[in-house]
Amino acid sequence: MAGYFRRVGSVRPSHLMFTTGVGAIVDLPNISVLVRGLDDWNHAAVPDSEPIAEPRLLAAVRKLLNRKSIKELRPAPWMEGTDQQPNGPAAKVGVPITPFPGWLRCTVCDELAPLDRGVFDFENAKPRKPHEARFFHKSCARKKSGKPMAVAARFVLACSAGHLDDFPYAAFVHHGGACPNASHPRLRMDDRGGNLGANVEIRCVPCGARRNMKEVLGPRGAEKLPRCRGRWAHLSDFDRDACKGQLKLLVLGASNQWFAQTLSALAVPPTGASELQAKVEQHWSTFEGMENPAFLKFARQAVPVVKREFERWSDEQIWAAVERHRAGPKGDDDEKGYPDLHTPEWEIFSAGELPPATDDFTLRRDPNGVPGELKEVYADVIQAERLREVRALVGFTRLDAPDPMDPDLVKRAPLSKANPDWVPASEVRGEGIFLRLPQDLLADWERRVDDTECMVAHREAYGRFRRSRYSGRIPGGFDAMKHWPGARYLALHTLSHLLIRTIALECGYSSASLSERIYAGNDTDPRRAGILIYTAVPDAEGTLGGLVSLAEHDHLVRLTRRALTDAMHCSSDPLCAERLPHDPEEFLHGAACHVCLFVSETTCERGNRFLDRRFVVPIGDPDLALFRELP
Repeated sequence: MAGYFRRVGSVRPSHLMFTTGVGAIVDLPNISVLVRGLDDWNHAAVPDSEPIAEPRLLAAVRKLLNRKSIKELRPAPWMEGTDQQPNGPAAKVGVPITPFPGWLRCTVCDELAPLDRGVFDFENAKPRKPHEARFFHKSCARKKSGKPMAVAARFVLACSAGHLDDFPYAAFVHHGGACPNASHPRLRMDDRGGNLGANVEIRCVPCGARRNMKEVLGPRGAEKLPRCRGRWAHLSDFDRDACKGQLKLLVLGASNQWFAQTLSALAVPPTGASELQAKVEQHWSTFEGMENPAFLKFARQAVPVVKREFERWSDEQIWAAVERHRAGPKGDDDEKGYPDLHTPEWEIFSAGELPPATDDFTLRRDPNGVPGELKEVYADVIQAERLREVRALVGFTRLDAPDPMDPDLVKRAPLSKANPDWVPASEVRGEGIFLRLPQDLLADWERRVDDTECMVAHREAYGRFRRSRYSGRIPGGFDAMKHWPGARYLALHTLSHLLIRTIALECGYSSASLSERIYAGNDTDPRRAGILIYTAVPDAEGTLGGLVSLAEHDHLVRLTRRALTDAMHCSSDPLCAERLPHDPEEFLHGAACHVCLFVSETTCERGNRFLDRRFVVPIGDPDLALFRELP
């Protein structure tokens, strides 16, 4: 907490990417806090902290944010030793937070007051039990003994521009005016419960004014909310530009108060590059400031990474690789949208000759090839025995989730006041299975379904979805069909979900511990047709070899047959099997639901959109199915 350096809780580093990152409200056992911006993070307190090396991802972050000042990807500050020394240096290292909302309510007398009024105090007296940190009411009139706990008031305000603010309780209960009897009125929050949802009355003790929160709920209630002040609560600052966004009342803990905008990349070797070039790219922060080859002689003696990783090459070879990397690729610097991180991965997985094994990336192809029973299903199967994935948090949104294909459609909130020279990142190691489908199979299927009623319904739904959410937000016109993933993506994505759910049901992996990457055709390479299913969790479950073993002959045949057979039926049929996107609904899936296809949000790369069983197996018209006959 600001001005207070003792632990009040803990989260996994991966949570800072998806759940509790910069700007997110975190519900701890007794208090509610907000993760502060990068300006307040302190890596200097961790002497051994090193940036995460992943040049492809770093370049993508720079391009997306249009900030060449970003030099590093850094993990959250953390030190070992809190268990052994609760009051030691490690206890003062972590991610900074501040109490939010700024209004608290006494759990005994229901008094409602802002923190800066001095009505409530904070205690965290047990270093070994940070979860017992809490606020309490210092002078509660109804207390019988002890210190009555104070909890966060349950309402906040947010807008789609990313601003977050406290609810103005004093102005609300007095209909925008001031209390006639007190300059700082005492308020009470009476939570009456019942079957009407939020039935919470705010009462002013000095003047007796009363008002129920139900008045500002729903579309009509939103008209009674004040204008957005443009508050960046996580930065303790306000937007310099006046915000025209419509505020929305949120209950504390609402799932739409924070959505992470992240980029992720697998640590694959550069296509066609030598081992030396790959190492220079990985450790580019070491070489970036070198002005001439003379610096290398000094670096060989003084820089451990150069001594350790580059002893096999001469200074001339290293400097040539440095110059090649500094020259960089040409051509797509002005291209808008998310940087392309999938193409280098696809080129590696689809290459005839696999790259040499490294600690970060090891692939193996069965010399016997694809099992004979699955020749019509897969063109290639690769076991990824070692994978390393790095994820970077580039921003966040509120109320609307960021679009997975177009980063400019929802306004991204900043991570810091000033231009940062780093962004938060985390890395996980795991394993996976890469499956490439036959090009002829998909090309024939695309011709069959292109003009069908079902595919037209999916395309029209995509256009409606973008128009309803984003129309008017982009200057210079709006292309409703921009970034349409294509028919091929629907088939590959659906097959991926079927396999993930089968792996989770039959083999013991939780679906939340798995992730997917879909390599579907695009304008530059229409022949792409691959699926990577891999573990992406920071614990032992992702690295024990269990997923790789599922690519072996008998296991793969059994899993594929079961996945396709189970797709033929859903306990929600016939409703599920007959579902198609239609106006005015805005969902982007057809024959798919929580019973048969949906997986956790962290597993699916497109938020459970673009799924339809009819495009993979013959649950209706056989001509719509990728596999008209099951293997």
